[in-house]
Amino acid sequence: MKLKMLLVGGLLAWCAVALAEAPPPFVGTWKLDHAKSKFDPGTLPNSWTQKNEAVEGGIKQVADWVDSDGKATHSEFTAKFDGKDYPVTGSQGADAIWLKKVDDRTIEWGMKKAGKAVSSGRTVYSQDGKSRTMTWTGTNAKGEKYRATTVWAKQ
Repeated sequence: MKLKMLLVGGLLAWCAVALAEAPPPFVGTWKLDHAKSKFDPGTLPNSWTQKNEAVEGGIKQVADWVDSDGKATHSEFTAKFDGKDYPVTGSQGADAIWLKKVDDRTIEWGMKKAGKAVSSGRTVYSQDGKSRTMTWTGTNAKGEKYRATTVWAKQ
């Protein structure tokens, strides 16, 4: 009887581990890969790191970057994948973001400043979970249009 209970208990524990969901692909710390990224026109930040956490129905992101002039910026947001605007703090270029999940590895997003769209794009996470590619278009503070493709490595 004791052996039977141990076997059942062990089987239940194994099933619990096997059924536990893997974290979403966006979870983790991501660092910009300069060699594979570009802004057109413009320059890439000297450094850029984003830390993503899963929250119910969405994501919490903390980002830190140093621009090409050496100015450091720290921004944060928590948003659901429902297409609604959520506040962004710390960014001079945007004060709101919306997100939509296309599939398990793709997120569409847009950023706004004072209610006006300033950028929109798509982030695709690799099948192996080690990289992601963000492509987007936007308008900078001077009113100039730009395109960007950034590739990120999971840390």
